[in-house]
Amino acid sequence: MENILRLIIENLVDNKEAISINSSEDGNHVKYEVSVAKEEMGRVIGRQGKIAHSIRTLMKSVASRENKKVDIEFVEED
Repeated sequence: MENILRLIIENLVDNKEAISINSSEDGNHVKYEVSVAKEEMGRVIGRQGKIAHSIRTLMKSVASRENKKVDIEFVEED
């Protein structure tokens, strides 16, 4: 699942080296914390959060095929 998420994020941003995805798993629940370069966070979130919502919807679909639940949080690096 993380590979799919990374592929999506890489296609949205220019600075691929700044992508950081941290995951934690608790049983069948997976939580991803995604951070990108500060100036590219807008590209990942999109207007009114539409892109972020689409990413979450797609990843929930992928997770359901593996009988898991997924949460994705977009965090800013300082």
